[in-house]
Parts: sequence; structure tokens; C-alpha cells
Amino acid sequence: EAAKTQQITVLGRRGPHQIAMTPKELGELGHLIRACPRVDMADLPEEGEAALLEPGQRKSVNHLRGFAAIPEEHRADKLIDLEFDFFAAPKAILGEGRVTGVQVERTRLDGTRAVGTGETYEVPADLVVICIGYQTSPIEGVPFEENAGRFANVDGRILPGLYCVGWARRGPSGTIGTNKPDGFGIVDVIAEDIGGGARKAGGAGFDTLAQARGLNVVSFSDWKKIEEAENARARDGSPREKFVRVAEMIGAAGKG
Repeated sequence: EAAKTQQITVLGRRGPHQIAMTPKELGELGHLIRACPRVDMADLPEEGEAALLEPGQRKSVNHLRGFAAIPEEHRADKLIDLEFDFFAAPKAILGEGRVTGVQVERTRLDGTRAVGTGETYEVPADLVVICIGYQTSPIEGVPFEENAGRFANVDGRILPGLYCVGWARRGPSGTIGTNKPDGFGIVDVIAEDIGGGARKAGGAGFDTLAQARGLNVVSFSDWKKIEEAENARARDGSPREKFVRVAEMIGAAGKG
């Protein structure tokens, strides 16, 4: 029997019916080669309650039910246990000099809000990844919706000649598969606003404007140089080691 080499715990401050993952993101966890998701059936509400959820959320909950029903003999062949711990709010990262665990408070739902119960416990951990939401960075003079963490827009239109796509448009929801068609869609919106007979200067116009403003532009060929440098500095077993500072990227592109 293969021994477990890693435990991954996903803490959710609320319950399965409030899960924010998209069905596609969640469903892919059931097809991992080295890992197997684990959900406690006791955390799942009665099946009939899911009827009130919107279709995407209901599909996600069905994925969770499927994970809870995975037999133990199937898990035995997986090296990584990926456990969902619902009604669990992280309170503190424990350890001196390095992380050794996370202090967690058990929660309950008050309407749709998670409130603490006062019951705490510790989850051992060597690595902590914080995933508690995303907010688009505001830009001075651009209408912004603070509560939603996105630019104020209608179908991607913010102001005349100013548009947004992806999370900046919708808030933090969806993946590349959602954002790519969103980008194509906004092109259609821009074309509609410009009008069928109008033409812009395109790439050549951008080059002229960038040169006039003294911008240090990173082209696709420059980006390929950055990619090559990241591949070259990869650690054993990794495809690449990403740069995390803009100055390093610019230097690798030879644009410094």
C-alpha cells in the first residue's frame, strides 16, 4: 500500500452551499493522478436543500457529494490527501521562524455569514497558502465598486473609450476558460462603439505613441527571452522558476 506523503487541507469559513469555486475548478480535483479529495458527508446539508441553489453552485455541491462517496480503497493508491474542512476560519499562523500549524476556529452560519463558535483547534502545516479573495486595484479617476472589488461597468464599458475584462469587470470569478471569451467579447463591444466604417491606427499607432511617451515596451520576443531565463533557472523537478520582481523580468529581456 502506498504511504501518504502529503496532506493538503482546504479551509472554508462557511459551508458547502457557499463554496466559491466554479464547478469546473472543483470537478477537476476528482481527476488528479496523485491526489484524492476528501469531504466529510456530515458537512453536507440534506440533498433537498440544494434545489434552492443556482445551477452552478448546485453542480459544485454535487461534486462535493461525489468526493464524500469515494471509497477508502480508491484513496489508498493516492499519495496526497486533499481534505476539505468546512465551517473553519483560520485565526493564526503558528510557529517561530517557520510555520508549524494554523489555529482554526469552528464556525456556524448566521444567515449567510460565518460566525465563530469559540471552539478552536490546530491544523499541522509546513506551508500555508492564503486564498481569501481578490480585489482589483483602483485607478484614480476610474469608477470603482468597492464592495465587489471591480470597476463599475456595463457589459465591460466603464467610460467612453475605456473598457475592462475578466476579474476587473466581473470580480474574482472564473478561470482562463472564462476570461478568454470575455476578452473576445469586449473586442466586439469596442468595434460596435467605434462603428463599422471607423478605423484606428492599430499596432503602428501604439508604437508611435509609446515612442513619444518614452515607454520601455516589452514585446513578444522580449517575453520569450524572459521565459527562456525562467526555464534556465528552474529547480530540479520544476519546469521553470518564475521571476517575482518586474526589474528582474526587464533585465532578463535585456530592456534594462
